[in-house]
Amino acid sequence: MDFKKADWPRRLRSQEWYGGTSRDNIYHRGWLKNQGYPDDLFDGRPVIGILNTWSELTPCNGHLRELAEKVKAGVWEAGGFPLEVPVFSASENTFRPSAMMYRNLAALAVEEVMRGQPIDGAVLLVGCDKTTPSLMMGAASTDIPSIVVTGGPMLNGWFRGERVGSGTALWQMSEDIKAGRMSHADFLEAEQAMSRSSGTCNTMGTASTMASMAEALGMALSGNAAIPAVDSRRRVMAQLSGRRIVQMVKDDLKPSDILTRAAFENAIRCNGAIGGSTNAVIHLLALAGRVGIDLTLEDWDRLGRDIPTIVNLMPSGEYLMEEFFYAGGLPVVLKRLGEAGVLHRDALTVSGGPIWDEVKDARNWNEDVILPVEKALTASGGIAVLRGNLAPNGAVLKPSAASPHLMQHRGRAVVFETIDDYKARIDCDDLDIDETCVMVLKNCGPKGYPGMAEVGNMGLPPKVLKKGITDMIRISDARMSGTAYGTAVLHTAPEAAVGGPLAVVRDGDMIEIDVAARRIHLDIPEDELAARLAAWRPLSAPPDSGYASMFHAHVEGADTGADFDFLKGCRGREVGRDSH
Repeated sequence: MDFKKADWPRRLRSQEWYGGTSRDNIYHRGWLKNQGYPDDLFDGRPVIGILNTWSELTPCNGHLRELAEKVKAGVWEAGGFPLEVPVFSASENTFRPSAMMYRNLAALAVEEVMRGQPIDGAVLLVGCDKTTPSLMMGAASTDIPSIVVTGGPMLNGWFRGERVGSGTALWQMSEDIKAGRMSHADFLEAEQAMSRSSGTCNTMGTASTMASMAEALGMALSGNAAIPAVDSRRRVMAQLSGRRIVQMVKDDLKPSDILTRAAFENAIRCNGAIGGSTNAVIHLLALAGRVGIDLTLEDWDRLGRDIPTIVNLMPSGEYLMEEFFYAGGLPVVLKRLGEAGVLHRDALTVSGGPIWDEVKDARNWNEDVILPVEKALTASGGIAVLRGNLAPNGAVLKPSAASPHLMQHRGRAVVFETIDDYKARIDCDDLDIDETCVMVLKNCGPKGYPGMAEVGNMGLPPKVLKKGITDMIRISDARMSGTAYGTAVLHTAPEAAVGGPLAVVRDGDMIEIDVAARRIHLDIPEDELAARLAAWRPLSAPPDSGYASMFHAHVEGADTGADFDFLKGCRGREVGRDSH
C-alpha cells in the first residue's frame, strides 16, 4: 500500500515551543541559541531528535556517537534541525542483575523524552539487545514519526583459522574447559579474537535478530540490519535515514501506520527464516501491546511453524553476520518469503511504500550462507510454543538451535531452586545426574530473578560433558542469549516466583517433552499437583523500595511480553500546557 501523505506545510509540534514571540517561546528558543543556532532554524524546520543509546558501558553501542554525526548530516541535507539526545542505554553484557530488568525503564524514559521535548520526529540510534525494543516501544507509545538505525554487527572473529562467533564461541569454549578439551591459556588467547571491531554480536544473536525485526517490521530502511558496524555503508545508511526522517515528519508517517498486524506477521515469519533469537518473542509481544495489536504466543507458533530456517548463521549454522551482509542480507530473506506467498507484500515501511518494492529485486550472492529451501537448516523453523500442566500459559523452544534426538524425550528432573543453587551444585561430582535427565531451573522469570536473566541455557555438568555429551533438555522460566544453542525450554509461564507449576517440580519427577505435539508434561497425578500448588510459598518477600519494587509490582508475564501493566497502549504525542 502507498502511504497517503499529509498536507505540508503545517504547524509542527516543535512550534509549540519555538514558534512565536511570547515570553515562553523566547524562553525555549533563547536558551537553545546559546549553542550558536541562527534564527531561521526555528521558523518551521522539522526538529529531529537523534535518540542515542551510546555509552562507554554499552560496548556494542560504543561507536554510535560517530554514527550520530552522519544522521545529523542527513537531517541537515533534508532541511531538518537535528538535535542529539542521550537516552537510557541498557547493556546486556554489563547490567546486573539483568539488562531485561531495565528494558521497560528505558522504554518509559524514552517515551517521556519524546513526549516532553520539542521534537517532530526521532531517529532511534540503537544496537545492544534491549536498546532496540525499548526505543521502539517508547516511540510506539508516543506515535511520533520514528526511524530505526542500528549500529551493526562486529566483524568476524577468527581464532586459529576458524570463525569465532561472539557469545556462541564463549558458551562452546566454557563447556570445553569443563570437559577438559581446552586449556585456560587457549581460552584467554581466544578472548582476544572474539571482539575485534566495534558493533554488536556477529552471530544471529538477539541484537542482530532485533535489527532484523526492525527491518522486517518496516521501521528501518531496507538493508539496515546486516551492514557491519565498521563498513562505510553503515555510515551511508545512517545519513540516508537522517534524510528520510525529515520527509516522514512532513508526511506524518507514524509508527502506528507501520506497526500493523501484517507487519508483525512478516516479522514472525522472518524470525523463523533467519533462525532468530527466542528473545524476539518477548520483545515483539511487548511492542505489539504498545500499538494495540493482539499478538499472542499462538501467533508465534502458527506463523513460524512451517517456515524453513534458511540463514546459515551461528548459533544454528556455520557463518556470521559479515557473510550474511555480503550474501545480500535481510532483503534476500524477505524476498524469499514473498515468493513463497508468506509475506504481506503491501505492508508499509518507513520508505513510504510497501515492503515488496524494497526487496523484490534483491539477489542472493552466496547460497552457502542464505540457503535454498531444499537445504534449509531445519524445515520447520520459527519458535515452538509448548503447553501442558507444567506450562499452562506456554513455554518456548528454538528448534533450529536444538538437538533433533531430544525433541521427544522423557527424563528424570534434576531441580535447581535458584541460579545460585545451580552454580553451587552443577560442578559437584556427587550431583545425581546423567544425560537422560531433565535440568530444571526455577525462580529466574520476570519477577523471580528479578528481570528474567539469560541463564536458561544452563551449562551441563562436567561429569556429563566428559562423556562427550553436548546437549541435554533444560527447562526454566528464564531467557537464553540469542547467541546460545541447545534444547532449552524457556519463558515457562506462569513463572515459579508467582506460583506457576514449575515452582513445585521436585527431584525425581518425570517430565515429558514432545516438540512436534507442542507438549510439556509433569508426570504426576493431578491431585498431587494441586496439593503441591496449594502448599507453595514464595522463596522470599518482594523488594520494598526503589525501581526493583516498581518492577516486581507491575511487570507482566513472559507470555505477554513482560511489559509493565501501566505502559500498554499508545498515549500519543500531545503537548501539555507550558508551565513557564
